[in-house]
Amino acid sequence: MAQHFLLSAQARDLSLMKLFNMSEGEAFENFKAVRWSDTDGEPVCPSCGSCDKHYFINTRKQFRCKDCNHTFSVTSGTLFASHKKSLKIYLIAIALFTNAVKSISALQLSRDLDVQYKTAWVLSHKIRESLFLNQDETKLSGVCEVDGVYVGNYIRPANNIENRIDRRKVYKSNKRTVISIRQRAEVGDEAVGSVRTKTFITKSENAEDIKEAIYSSVELGSVIHADEHNGYDHFHAHFDMKRVNHGVEYKSKDGACNNQSESYNSRFRRMQYGQCHQISNLYLSNYANEIAYREDTRRMSNGAIFNDIFSKCLSTPVSNEFCGYWQGNKRVAERLGA
Repeated sequence: MAQHFLLSAQARDLSLMKLFNMSEGEAFENFKAVRWSDTDGEPVCPSCGSCDKHYFINTRKQFRCKDCNHTFSVTSGTLFASHKKSLKIYLIAIALFTNAVKSISALQLSRDLDVQYKTAWVLSHKIRESLFLNQDETKLSGVCEVDGVYVGNYIRPANNIENRIDRRKVYKSNKRTVISIRQRAEVGDEAVGSVRTKTFITKSENAEDIKEAIYSSVELGSVIHADEHNGYDHFHAHFDMKRVNHGVEYKSKDGACNNQSESYNSRFRRMQYGQCHQISNLYLSNYANEIAYREDTRRMSNGAIFNDIFSKCLSTPVSNEFCGYWQGNKRVAERLGA
């Protein structure tokens, strides 16, 4: 039997030891190479766009534009703008985030980096924000699977069995549903299972919210596999629908199944119960998209995932929600629907 890719040496091309032993100067050069990859690491002024040889202020590790006299650094205008920690800390944080295949809690990150919990919490959410803002917005096509997983709505069971209730039928205002839509890999693709995943947060698995999510993210005429939930009944008119009754079988006789979406649900639960434990509805969309990203990149080496996340962080502008978070600059509303 062939060895699984994740067990091979090719899947481990990111070394934490190299990052720990890296000097601050080497970390600075890494930031330059990724931030300005189009110019082979030569700085580009974020104010006027000049690519001229800029003045380098060595004591401050900053550049000054020869054309507009603007002073900038390798992190100016990015998620890491106005950073307080060394650049090496951010590289190690991204590496730890990469290697945690079921996510990483802010408490664990604070211990690994020896920083305050507040610092680790904001840093991990900035990384999740970069993944969310750099999604592929093109519509899914081919064969797609859809399913929902419920979050919140926890009710502590009563001690005596005669006092216990069916908690599935009790509605609480903090109950949310994560709808995942996954495009299956085709024959000949390098990926196995699915290639792309889109997630949506709704207050329930209802027809209206599902309709908005699917029509906005799946091309008409695609094949959709779903379970017997009545929220998917509407789509038989515009999509080739295949349904599976999980009360009877995992896969129907005509090949209908949504195992890829169930795989997403499983990893999400492992993040929820095993790592983060408590997930706020305010940031549920970021957590949901993070697991979608991890599912889509599960066949990539950790070095390739690290480089992808690092480049996304440096191409994402200053966060309006996490820059100054502990000073009161917080998100005011959750992201719902499409």
